[in-house]
Amino acid sequence: MREASLSRSTLETKIEIDLMRIEGSGDINIQTGIGFFDHMLKAMFFYAGFDLKLLCEGDLDVDSHHTVEDIGLALGETFKEALRDKKGIQRFSSTITPMDESLVLVAIDISNRPFLVENLWFNSDRLGTMNTEDFKEFFRAFAFSAGLTLHIDLMRGENDHHKIEAVFKGLGRSLKESVRIVGNDILSTKGVL
Repeated sequence: MREASLSRSTLETKIEIDLMRIEGSGDINIQTGIGFFDHMLKAMFFYAGFDLKLLCEGDLDVDSHHTVEDIGLALGETFKEALRDKKGIQRFSSTITPMDESLVLVAIDISNRPFLVENLWFNSDRLGTMNTEDFKEFFRAFAFSAGLTLHIDLMRGENDHHKIEAVFKGLGRSLKESVRIVGNDILSTKGVL
């Protein structure tokens, strides 16, 4: 089983990831203090097929930024640890995911060369109690901490909820595909990732 746990504590957040299991059974328990973010993370990990137990206490009296960014860092680090040496993984994946009128392309390379390219736009400043600008901070923190090259292209959409939910579902689907074991060796012409 590919799995990892993590504790991360700063003056701004306290995060416990009791378990991230790549070969999961749908056991997801997420409590960040931000209802909409919980909803998005649950969708992401459901479609990834991972188990995840995540608890976070953050300085939400300030705003959602620290909590969202720190969760991205912690999830990325835990994901990277769970993959271990990355032997045999498919590595690359891309998905196109619809959500009603919205359509999103998510492409991943588990390359250990972190990068984020995103094309996201929102009509609203907030969804629930979460600042919409914090989504980009989450994706950046997750990609850089996990060692992913991550491209997110919002191809079309009107409703902000639909747009970002399509992104999180697409990211989950891409993660599931990219971590599949397809061989015994590291998939790289360099021999390392």
